[in-house]
Amino acid sequence: MLTYGASPMASNAPDLADKILHATLKVGDQTLTGADVPLNAYNKPQGFAVQLNIDDPQEAQRIFNTFSEGGIVQLPLQKTFWAERYAILTDRFGTPWEINCGKIATSM
Repeated sequence: MLTYGASPMASNAPDLADKILHATLKVGDQTLTGADVPLNAYNKPQGFAVQLNIDDPQEAQRIFNTFSEGGIVQLPLQKTFWAERYAILTDRFGTPWEINCGKIATSM
């Protein structure tokens, strides 16, 4: 993570000093990048969720525990008819997430 204050842009945006200029989140082989925006351009996230597709139930549990800390859990991590583990939550920063883990094998 790199804040505006720790970047060469620090003197250009002193009001953004503690905000994130660039962040990378790596989950397995998936990489997400993001940044904070100035307050006048900020809108609360709504109408979407970032879905992570995880193969390992233990990794899904670890991610769920991390993301739910200080956040709001709408659906706890649990087995569903389509996945070994699935959860819906909003992290402490207000980003909505869905965690989907593994497909349940079905017989034909």
